[in-house]
Amino acid sequence: MAAVEDFVVARNPDLESTLPYLVRLPIDEAGIVLKVRDTWPRTAKVYCHPSTDWPADPEIVERVGVRSCVRRGAAIDLVLDRGRENRSQFVFTRARGREVIFWQSARTARQARPNVAVPTRRASGRALEILVDSHERYAWKFTAQQATTRRQALPAGDYATEVDDTIVAVVERKSMADLVSTMTTGKLRYLLAALAELPRAALVVEDRYSAVFKVTHTRPAVVAEGLAEAQVRFPTVPIIFCETRPLAQEWTYRFLGAAVAHHLDHTAVDQLAHSLPAAGPLPPAPPTPAAVRAWAVANGYEISPKGRIPRSIAAAYEAAHGSG
Repeated sequence: MAAVEDFVVARNPDLESTLPYLVRLPIDEAGIVLKVRDTWPRTAKVYCHPSTDWPADPEIVERVGVRSCVRRGAAIDLVLDRGRENRSQFVFTRARGREVIFWQSARTARQARPNVAVPTRRASGRALEILVDSHERYAWKFTAQQATTRRQALPAGDYATEVDDTIVAVVERKSMADLVSTMTTGKLRYLLAALAELPRAALVVEDRYSAVFKVTHTRPAVVAEGLAEAQVRFPTVPIIFCETRPLAQEWTYRFLGAAVAHHLDHTAVDQLAHSLPAAGPLPPAPPTPAAVRAWAVANGYEISPKGRIPRSIAAAYEAAHGSG
């Protein structure tokens, strides 16, 4: 078992957990173990959840000496014994009536709240009912948007909208750590293939694209190449980087609303087209002067190469071709 004077990151042995790592904080006599989404808060706050125990034989990802680890009120300040990425803070707070923990650095504390206000206007002018996949853990609530949610199993994706019991659009959401894990295990292609079978679909990442080049334990070039290949192979499923969780939620809300509006407009146009009377076949196009002249010359008529077609020759042409 690791000594408490070190800060240790290990892989979470629970493969079904959405939090793929464990961190051990050297505080108190036995230390504190948390499940976390990422190995360090590089570009955004990292969501944490208490863990019941530390595995007997952990798969260590990182182990660093600690300069200080001090509890200050509702936060734990951690300073590691290294030159970069050495200062961070674990904040214990409440959100929507429950206890939550966030791991942040000074940089991510600034970046996690970009200076933007999410609009409250309805998506495409209507209130949405958003379907949430029954397997989605820690699902978005869309409380800042004019939408309601309903849980049900989805054929693909995490969030969807439907019209007349037919799904018209879906969105799969990923954290950066989840995206990298899905890609390196080979599951991303299958996921995108399932999304591409639906009318409209997108994959939304709760991070910046620049975070691709800051991932650890996987070469950033491999991730960038994998994303490029995925977009070429599945061009109908865009991969959207939305910087933060609230902005990813907002983009999803607008995308799903636009998909419903487009579907309803397309249906209305189809209904209008089927209600109109049939126009019937077009009459044959009148012959060109060049065609009449060529026929006249071939049949022994005298005709000038230019000018108007004599009425007698035009009548003969019509009689020979059954028109007129």
